[in-house]
Amino acid sequence: MTSDQVASLAPALPTFLQPFRVGFAKVTGFRHLSNYLLGLLSDLPRKSVEPIALATGTAVRTLQEFLADYPWDEGRVQETLLRQVADRHTPPSGGSAIAVLDESAHAKRGPKTPGAQRQYCGESGKIDTCVVGVHLIYTTPGSSPHDTVEDNSFTCALASDLYLPQGWAEDAAQRQEARIPEHLAFRTKWQIGLDLIRQAIGQGLRFDFVTFDENYGQVPAFWRGLDALGQKAIGEVPRHFRCWVQPPRYRSLQKPFAAHRVDHLVAHSPLFYGQAWQPLRIKDTTRGPMTWQVKAARVQITDLETGRPSDRRYWLIVARRPHAAGGSETKYFLGNAGAGEDLLTMLRAGFARWHVEKWFERGKQEAGLGDFEVRTYRSLIRHWLIARLAMLFLAEQTARLRGEKSADHLRAGGRVLPANAGETAGPLVAVVG
Repeated sequence: MTSDQVASLAPALPTFLQPFRVGFAKVTGFRHLSNYLLGLLSDLPRKSVEPIALATGTAVRTLQEFLADYPWDEGRVQETLLRQVADRHTPPSGGSAIAVLDESAHAKRGPKTPGAQRQYCGESGKIDTCVVGVHLIYTTPGSSPHDTVEDNSFTCALASDLYLPQGWAEDAAQRQEARIPEHLAFRTKWQIGLDLIRQAIGQGLRFDFVTFDENYGQVPAFWRGLDALGQKAIGEVPRHFRCWVQPPRYRSLQKPFAAHRVDHLVAHSPLFYGQAWQPLRIKDTTRGPMTWQVKAARVQITDLETGRPSDRRYWLIVARRPHAAGGSETKYFLGNAGAGEDLLTMLRAGFARWHVEKWFERGKQEAGLGDFEVRTYRSLIRHWLIARLAMLFLAEQTARLRGEKSADHLRAGGRVLPANAGETAGPLVAVVG
């Protein structure tokens, strides 16, 4: 945003930030929070500590210490963020609250950033030195396909955490240099995801569904964790994911009694090929209605303790678009809702993942989500937290202006920067005392 745009929103910022004052023993630290957030919202070409400090008239070393060492309670600020969303952003009448679990990679030049190593980087589309964060996004699409377009939904990020590769977790020297907390052990991404969901539920948030991609959906232990939380979910699984439509007659590991790939079940099981394809209109887009052909049945997945079919049954849903751009498209979804759950409701939740792609794009462009240049774990976690606060502030202001049917400062539902957003930002000043 330009300095003029930041100034136009400045009157609303103190009110927005006031609940987060509880995390700061001193007003100086609270002022640094405001400065850093304003810097993330600005049109600085690089939104790391040094340019933000220079733009806000703060000493670079002071802002570095604010992220790394300054005594403020980021855990309490994070809990306040969750409670604010729970209190202020319940779904509209007839709508739903969806949590989207996904990860984002940020390419980094050197290996000193906490968690940086050569791994697949979605940002560059190849194996690269990068940092991976796992994020929990919250969105409230409406109850009809017309309400699922972007203009009619509220989306924000609830929580984030660092994926700490096993090499980092086991390297004492690296841990010490990056100040990795002693209690932080290696966790898989799905374990981090469960921790984020549990954290949000603990602060009063309730989700109609959690959704995610096949990297999470293919893990039976992840489903077991969601079941233990009592959380309904629907997520994609790869076509080679295995399950049973009926439990085998004998407890045997021989091939005739083993679980089957979901693509083979859909093609060869009477439970599926005996069904007619059901067209379901998922949502409206700028290109017209998005309609998928669907079949569904109840299945059993692998029980972790016995390796045999689970006692609990899950939904297996196959959705196809024969005439999709670039050729036919097929997706497989697994869901843990009860047998009476509405199929369209589940699929709309499953397809809500597109909101996270928009949020990541905007978080990087408008709030410097990936612009961190830090050497400690705490600095990284604090940077992501303030970026989430900045994006929540923009989302609330967009919703407010949308309600006022005004586009003077922000364009609801689209890119929040107008045509003059490329102008050089003027000096930024704190707006909290």
